[in-house]
Amino acid sequence: MKRVGLIGFPLAHSLSPVIQGVAFAHHGLPERYELWETDTTELEERVRGLRTGACLGANVTIPYKEKVIPYLDRLDSLVERAGAVNTIVNEHGYLAGYNTDVIGFARALENAGFAARGQRVVILGAGGAARAVGVALVEAGIAEIALTDILSSRSEALAVALRSLAPVTTVRVCSLDDESLPKAANACQLLVNCTPVGMRHSSSEGQLPLSAAMIPPGIVVFDLVYNPLVTPLLAAAQARGARIIGGLTMLVYQAAASFRLWTGLEAPEKEMMAAAQKALAPDAG
Repeated sequence: MKRVGLIGFPLAHSLSPVIQGVAFAHHGLPERYELWETDTTELEERVRGLRTGACLGANVTIPYKEKVIPYLDRLDSLVERAGAVNTIVNEHGYLAGYNTDVIGFARALENAGFAARGQRVVILGAGGAARAVGVALVEAGIAEIALTDILSSRSEALAVALRSLAPVTTVRVCSLDDESLPKAANACQLLVNCTPVGMRHSSSEGQLPLSAAMIPPGIVVFDLVYNPLVTPLLAAAQARGARIIGGLTMLVYQAAASFRLWTGLEAPEKEMMAAAQKALAPDAG
């Protein structure tokens, strides 16, 4: 039996063991998916431990999607474009980094019926998840991206990276402290939350990543946070007359892509989604 797990901090909110457990069981595989909560000082050692024959690899989540890159041997082309890793595959002691977040987000958006080409988007956050979202939207032909983050330097760095990928896409940075963000939100057709604000079991549980008054009626609001199923942002967006997309579809699609990378087998996406929904049901606990 080989091990595979999730590297991040904190991890109390994670559904990955439930979702991946269903996939392994579907194929009769004995592998165990674990939560590997990791302090920053332990990250290099944790990644080094993936090289053993007893390990398939790992998923990577907040706050390490960019920080794990120096410890890997090879990067997939999507990682090169996104600058972030969410899946590591142990190839006989050789560690390869992949980004299935790009695939997961693109599929979730497409399945929700949103066509990105020629549209305007506001992205909240500029970390590893935002990088994947930005790449997916640029490749889908988005016309304009407005970025904002509590660290302006991080927004600027992501803006530079996205401009290099698509010179025809307008990418600009908005400040949280002036009118640029409300103006961008008022003009957008899509708003994507790539921050952990509102996540259950986090310090920001119950909070919104921006004022509800900034959400225009009729737009699409996509919250990458999936726990709870209806986040504070999604509830506020519904109340404002916006259409909402929860983060669970992206989670399952990216998990399925990771499973295929580790095993070479097709993932049972419907079973994985059902298990995730059951785990998040109000009476699940």
